[in-house]
Amino acid sequence: MWVVKLGGSLNVDPLLPQWLEMLAQLGGGRVTVVGGGGEFADTVRRSQALWRFDDLVAHNMAILAMEQSAYLMRALCPALTMARGDADIRRVLHLGRAAVWSPAELLREQVDADTNWDVTADSIALGLARRLNAERLVLVKSCAVDATLSFPELGAAGVVDRRFASAAVDAVFPIEIVSRDALAQVRGRLLAGTLPAPDWPPRRG
Repeated sequence: MWVVKLGGSLNVDPLLPQWLEMLAQLGGGRVTVVGGGGEFADTVRRSQALWRFDDLVAHNMAILAMEQSAYLMRALCPALTMARGDADIRRVLHLGRAAVWSPAELLREQVDADTNWDVTADSIALGLARRLNAERLVLVKSCAVDATLSFPELGAAGVVDRRFASAAVDAVFPIEIVSRDALAQVRGRLLAGTLPAPDWPPRRG
């Protein structure tokens, strides 16, 4: 089973429907889609900068931003099935459908290590992949991705969040970070059914 996180910037990208249709058609029974917060999360950042509310509130608002992205994706591609929680994801996949994750279960009443802006949908998707014992995690970015950079370097460049590199150190499944233009590449790999571990990024530092 693959977890595929579509960066929130793709929410306004003309390629988004193509990604969703491809994942729904080829990912039945084996793909869970995670949406980033995108412009919805950007609104949270601006509101926090203006009103100075704490990171717990910002975290919950950012999770709801991801929730909005999930509803957007489901609206654009009805072949995807909304799934709320790990058990529901497994149920949807067992039915042979592709799931889009509703992350409302991550709303918090108390501060924890993840209720800050060091953790975004990248690390959240990684955590979901761990819980589901995923075979692969794919992060799809709207920007170009330099295949020579390590996870820490990608974090420093703002391609992934600041927590991702340390969280990914002991991942037992391959992690691939691709640009929005890699749709045909990912389609081919899904059609092939299996995908060898990528040689990059080198996990230096």
